[in-house]
Amino acid sequence: MALEDAKRQVDTAITRQSLRGLSNENTFGGITSFLRRRYTKDLTGVDIAVTGVPFDQAVTNRPGTRLGPRAIREASTLQAPDAPYGWGFDAISDFAIADYGDMAFDYAVMADAPAAIEAHVGGILDQGAACLALGGDHSISLPILRAHAARHGPLALLQFDAHTDTWADDDPARVDHGTMFYKAVKEGLIDVERSVQVGIRTDNPDTLGISIIDARKVHEAGPAATAAKIRSILGDAKVYLSFDIDALDPAFAPGTGTPVWGGLASWQAAAILRDLAGIGMVGGDVVEVSPPFDTTGATAVAAAHVAVELICLWCWTRR
Repeated sequence: MALEDAKRQVDTAITRQSLRGLSNENTFGGITSFLRRRYTKDLTGVDIAVTGVPFDQAVTNRPGTRLGPRAIREASTLQAPDAPYGWGFDAISDFAIADYGDMAFDYAVMADAPAAIEAHVGGILDQGAACLALGGDHSISLPILRAHAARHGPLALLQFDAHTDTWADDDPARVDHGTMFYKAVKEGLIDVERSVQVGIRTDNPDTLGISIIDARKVHEAGPAATAAKIRSILGDAKVYLSFDIDALDPAFAPGTGTPVWGGLASWQAAAILRDLAGIGMVGGDVVEVSPPFDTTGATAVAAAHVAVELICLWCWTRR
């Protein structure tokens, strides 16, 4: 049956009628929406909208993450024909998931980008869909958090990252991918007592009260104990989950702007995410994939898998 379907299915990103169901289109051809979902701006009946935010003007080291959403979409086609592994249900078939396309903005007017991102994500949320954003550099998380907090109130932040991104920055005009969670805390977007950063392995003396499970603790405790610790911190809070791909060790994700050795292995991240089933996730992002430095495509593949896991986490409590 799959072979017969593959003969008939082509460019399902624009030809498919249903928002649900797997795709047996050839993985090496066709229009590459995320997981071959339908490209649409009409989110009627949509549970989750995946959108790209190709913004990378706020990086401190290597650029290129503006090309991340396109690379993640292409890598996601490898997963389109099969139900997500290990979850016990098929989120792709049981839930309505759409690709909302990329956010449009003027790259030459950087100061307008945060407000544009907030409005873009807010427009998705106002249509009744959850939002999963594909970056883009990590600065995009601040306006996305603003959009979510405006509708949910302060959120617990679950951040996978090599860096805390809470370096002090009291200049409202600055846009920086290393200071946005400092600003999020100062703006009251984050409930610090319910927030946790995982995989950290760079120094920042002021944690602003956010719990940290650094990379070494993950290695020593293992994924199951790490997930249990995360759950104990999050409790029953509404959670925004931000996954910087540099949380993974450069051996698994070399295509990123600020790689740091000693990070998580991809199998550790996969196990932790699956053991978090049941958390109150309301939205999330996968950021910092820089295709120019991703010579094998491994980083984009990892990011696409993370994005699918985030979809499954959101769907778990609503299945």
